[in-house]
Amino acid sequence: MQFIYEWFQRIPASVGRKGIFIGLTLAAGILLIRIALSVISATALKKASIHNRLLVRNIIVYIGTIILFLIILGELGVNLSAFLGAAGIIGIAIGFASQTSVSNIISGLFLLGEKPFAVGDVIKVGDKTGIIITIDLMSIKIRTFDNLYIRLPNEKVLNTEVVNVTRFPIRRLDIAIAVAYKEDVGRVKDLLADIARTDPYALSEPEPLVLIQNFGASGIEFLLGVWFMKSDFVLLKNSLLQRIKERLDAEGIEIPFPHNALYTGLATKPFPITIVGMDQAANPHGG
Repeated sequence: MQFIYEWFQRIPASVGRKGIFIGLTLAAGILLIRIALSVISATALKKASIHNRLLVRNIIVYIGTIILFLIILGELGVNLSAFLGAAGIIGIAIGFASQTSVSNIISGLFLLGEKPFAVGDVIKVGDKTGIIITIDLMSIKIRTFDNLYIRLPNEKVLNTEVVNVTRFPIRRLDIAIAVAYKEDVGRVKDLLADIARTDPYALSEPEPLVLIQNFGASGIEFLLGVWFMKSDFVLLKNSLLQRIKERLDAEGIEIPFPHNALYTGLATKPFPITIVGMDQAANPHGG
């Protein structure tokens, strides 16, 4: 303690006053930035979207930090004109070297103006799907459903097809179902419509959609479209698939699997195929 006291005693008074002034300026600047953030958040940004609030808050912090930094440099006696001139030259050099970053910033401004998504939305970009965590000037951060953190550059997002999965409050789940050709088409349509109408997670309006989609290689293909609230996707899908299987089994309706039949024409039946046991196939003549 004695050593520290003697060290402070040797500091010139002017340096001590300047250090105290810089410390007070730093504390006051940080306090003013926090107050500005609180006031703007409670007034101008009260009804703004989450990503707009994050953007404005970041801009205020960056600008406030730069101003505070310049004030402290001035108090330290740094020639700001020369400093800003050097910073300008360095900025030009960095600008040429970081064209991708500039492109990301410009793309970010376009995305903020267009507002195709917001924080909390589920988006699909290429083969990546996840929940938006933040939207910044340089990139978008998403969290995938298996809890991976992915950073997507704004330029890539702007130039790629983006699917906003949760933009609208309701969605439609389309399920493809095939039944054997021997089944009654009208009966199958009625059963699928009844399954959709009675599912606890399905919406009654808009009504479920049941279509004959195609005559497939192994059976008649149906499309069942069910509307639901976007938050019930997993619950509805599990519920529908389980109830469809249970109901078709209970009604004796065959869900076919891929198979081939040998057929020689209109007047003949398919060739019968007999599976020969391993022992007989190995020794067809016996003995």
